Amino acid sequence: MSGSSAVDRVEEALEAAHRTQPTLNAFTEIDDDRARARAREIDASQESGEPARRLAGVPVGLKDLIDHRGRVTTCGSAFYRHQATKSAPAVERLERAGAVIVGRTGLHEFAFGFSSENPHFGAVRNPWDPITSPGGSSGGSAVAVASAMTPIAIGTDTGGSVRVPAALCGCFGLKVTHGRIPLEGVFPLVPSVDTVGPLADSIENLDIAYRVLSGDATLEPDPGPLRIGIPQPWFDRAPTDNQVDAAFAKAIQQLTDLGHDVQSLPLRDVLPGREITLAIADEINEVHRGFRAQGLPYGDDVVARLEDCESVTAGESATGRAWQRMIRSRFADAFETVDLLVTPTVPVMRKVIGVDRIGDLHHRVVLSWFTALVNHSLHPAVAMPLPGSGSPPVSIQVIGPMGSEPALLGFGRELEARGVVGFVSTIVKPL
Repeated sequence: MSGSSAVDRVEEALEAAHRTQPTLNAFTEIDDDRARARAREIDASQESGEPARRLAGVPVGLKDLIDHRGRVTTCGSAFYRHQATKSAPAVERLERAGAVIVGRTGLHEFAFGFSSENPHFGAVRNPWDPITSPGGSSGGSAVAVASAMTPIAIGTDTGGSVRVPAALCGCFGLKVTHGRIPLEGVFPLVPSVDTVGPLADSIENLDIAYRVLSGDATLEPDPGPLRIGIPQPWFDRAPTDNQVDAAFAKAIQQLTDLGHDVQSLPLRDVLPGREITLAIADEINEVHRGFRAQGLPYGDDVVARLEDCESVTAGESATGRAWQRMIRSRFADAFETVDLLVTPTVPVMRKVIGVDRIGDLHHRVVLSWFTALVNHSLHPAVAMPLPGSGSPPVSIQVIGPMGSEPALLGFGRELEARGVVGFVSTIVKPL
């Protein structure tokens, strides 16, 4: 991440953000004055001979539910306005490493959805085709990276909210082991499974952002031949389209050609279903109970989801928690047999804005098919684009054992070097 001055890089990012905002709506706020001032400070410190910092002058987009001192956190809401008096630890770590936050990125309201079609701030739009969704809930962060505004952006992931938009926008995204990056100063959705994570335009930048955010200094292991499992029936029953099927099959052949042992792996009872809601309803209700009691305004889709959570009984919550324990046990068993699991990141690559269904299913069911279970397992996973597989390119998800982020990133680095995965910036099209 060397090259031009911090001022130059930040000016380029701000120009791109303003130029594309009318089309893509990636930001809820573009922070021109403070970003420019910080860039000048970083250049001055570099010129004075201070040691170089890992993210010195790198523009970063920050999801608008993560506190940044002096800025207002909105959570994409009609009513929530929190003037942050201190930054979240994740933001403090970024800024200590020299990053420049150029703006607050748009999201699905309160991070409770997968489309980033926000009724209060307007829909975030996919740079590959602005009539389509970038996914969510970290849609604005993915758009900032995919359209080359920033090389790194920060999102959160509770059911796929980093990986789904990374997939639909053709960039890299990392869901970390639960607890690996601090959640303090991040507005919660489901605290027991929430994670903060980076999106980036390369494995190298994803790795740097992860190391800064987590403090993890573990060396990447030797990426020698690995045992890789395709989980069944989770994969076979997925509503994948032909484009995703073909690209995934090609990627599996490439992994085999690289010497990895890829095999189907029985993962009994590991399928998404109603239990996902049952497992998280109590925590969501706790977060929103006070707002709901005051009659504060939410968008219609979030109201429907909150009402669904409020209808969950104590017995159903217990069923959800038992299901969650089963999922964790199944994943633990899987990693006794294989080193990694691999699936597509999303089953389809296109969700039209304003259209709730993809085929016969609600878009939430489709887009979260491969991602939500990983959050309940608490394991890390990385989403990586397959270049040449479409516009946007199909994405694969690689899931690792607890705490295996360095191994996942090392594996991604191998695939990127061999051309199996890779980032291609979009050309923003007019509406």
